[in-house]
Amino acid sequence: MRQVQGADVAIVRHADEPQPVCDAVVTSVAGLALCVRVGDCVPVVLADADAGVTAVAHAGRRGMVTGVVPKTVAAMRASGAVDIEAWLGPHVCGGCYEVPAPLRDEAATAVPAAYACTTWGTPSLDIGAGVTAQLQADGCSVNDRSACTVESADFFSYRRDGAASGRCAGIVVRRSGGS
Repeated sequence: MRQVQGADVAIVRHADEPQPVCDAVVTSVAGLALCVRVGDCVPVVLADADAGVTAVAHAGRRGMVTGVVPKTVAAMRASGAVDIEAWLGPHVCGGCYEVPAPLRDEAATAVPAAYACTTWGTPSLDIGAGVTAQLQADGCSVNDRSACTVESADFFSYRRDGAASGRCAGIVVRRSGGS
C-alpha cells in the first residue's frame, strides 16, 4: 500500500491489483503478503488464522484518531474474521513522542488511552497505548512486541535520524491450504 497517514482500508483480492492508497489492507487470499512500513508510527499486523483473514495497518497519530485500526478490524470481520489476534511492532513510545498540549488534548479526546507525558515532563502521546485500547475495545487479543524506535538504535526512527532514516516493516502471509 501507499501509506498516507489516514484511515482508509483496502481489501486486496488479487496479487496483481494496483497498489492501494490507504493505511491498511485486508485479504483472505492465501500466499498474498501484506506489508506495512513505519518510521515511528505503530505497525499493526492482524490475523484470524481459522477464518484465513489477515491485515496490516499503519497507525500514526492521525490514523489512530480517525480510527484506522477499528476500521481495519471491521473490514476483517466483514470478510469473515471472528477471533482476531494483533501484533504491535516497534514505534515511538509515549515517553519520547512530544507534542504540543492542544494536539495531545485533541487526540486524547478521541482516544483517552493515548494521553501521555514525556520522560522530561512535557505533553506527549502514546500511540501504542491508544491502538491497544482500540483493539481491546473491538475484542481483539493484543501482542505488544514494541520497543521505542527513538530510544533503540536497533530500529529505524525518523524522529531520531531524520530523512536519512530507513523504515521498519510488519509482514503477514496466510499459508496456502490452511491457516
